[in-house]
Amino acid sequence: MAEFHLPYGKTTVSLSLPDDRHVEVIAPRDAVAAPDLDALVRLALDKPAGEVRLEDFSAARSAAVVISDKTRPIPHGALYPLLERLESIGLAPDAITLLLATGTHAPMLPEEFGKVLPDDLLARYPVISHDCDDADLLVDLGVTERGTPVLANRHFVEADVRIVVGNIEPHQFMGFSGGVKSAAVGLAGRDTINRNHAMLLLAEARIGAYETNPARQDVEEIGHMMGVHFALNAVLNRHKQIVHVVAGEPLAVMQAGIPLAREICEVPVSAPFDLVFTSPGGHPKDINLYQAQKALAHAALVTKDGGAVVLVAACPEGTGSAKYERWMTGKMSYQQVLDRFAAEEFCLGPHKAYQIARDAARVWTLLLSEMLPEQVRGLLLTPVARLDTAIQPVLRDLPPDARIGVMPAANATVPVLAQ
Repeated sequence: MAEFHLPYGKTTVSLSLPDDRHVEVIAPRDAVAAPDLDALVRLALDKPAGEVRLEDFSAARSAAVVISDKTRPIPHGALYPLLERLESIGLAPDAITLLLATGTHAPMLPEEFGKVLPDDLLARYPVISHDCDDADLLVDLGVTERGTPVLANRHFVEADVRIVVGNIEPHQFMGFSGGVKSAAVGLAGRDTINRNHAMLLLAEARIGAYETNPARQDVEEIGHMMGVHFALNAVLNRHKQIVHVVAGEPLAVMQAGIPLAREICEVPVSAPFDLVFTSPGGHPKDINLYQAQKALAHAALVTKDGGAVVLVAACPEGTGSAKYERWMTGKMSYQQVLDRFAAEEFCLGPHKAYQIARDAARVWTLLLSEMLPEQVRGLLLTPVARLDTAIQPVLRDLPPDARIGVMPAANATVPVLAQ
């Protein structure tokens, strides 16, 4: 038997497959973590992409630094040199606000801030969690060319220096994360995010597409309207370690960082698979099904019609969306989900039902998680209690020449099917 290990929450689960089966691992290329992260970040700050330098803001009296919430891996190590640089140009620690970009996720409570920030940073800098539904917190900046109303976090847009910190990695309909997205989505009002994310229904809004991607280009315009000055982005390896750091003007950071991310995340696949075992990559990417769904989307790209995907995702916080759960009540089939979604106005939460149904209608989808079996069935997925025993019926039904894929870090993997 061949042994494989898939990330599951903060641990792993083992998978044993017969030696006589054709099995391929589809994972980001091995990339060595930066040996001296501080030096790498300082170099990026010293030689920024584009025309903007932090030293240009020496007259500033306030700064806002956007970081992701608990659902994203945060490059903490990159924060220290950045914050030191801001202080070196004259900003006092209490004038540098760290903004938690929650998007439409529930605002983080102060007692949760320690989940995403070290104690020393919490003690030194003000920290505020975004709330997309707090009208008093939002500023109306107008409408994008694609018709998206831009409602933005007041603390961010009123700061003299506006900085985003995050990762550049594949995104199932934005093409790539990174750049202004941390603010343009993470610090936007619900109406802004809802209108922008409705573009996921367009064919051009797909993984790995950037310049031609309407959802991503709308995000670029939102970020421009918010006035994002500077981006500090990391490219991570499959172990969530920082490999590259790019800093500077947000658009220039994306132009420089996307090729670096592609080198790691794009993996050629010669032909579709009959069966794929997929993991988002462990915590925090499988903190809930709302996040873990991305692994299904990436695996489905290289799974045959009528094939199967086994999604390995702990989901300790359940679905992560009460609206998604309520909307699924009473749904009996994927076609019913797709028909109802098409007949209604686009809405975040139910869009997750659409994304799952789009793929699960085509490939049998099984879920190994901490969620209760009846809850998983209510979402029209097949619950798996134990990986080793549950997959035996699946394997028995496969032809002897079946292709089996294993994707241990699917959220950070772009499988490219040979045409």
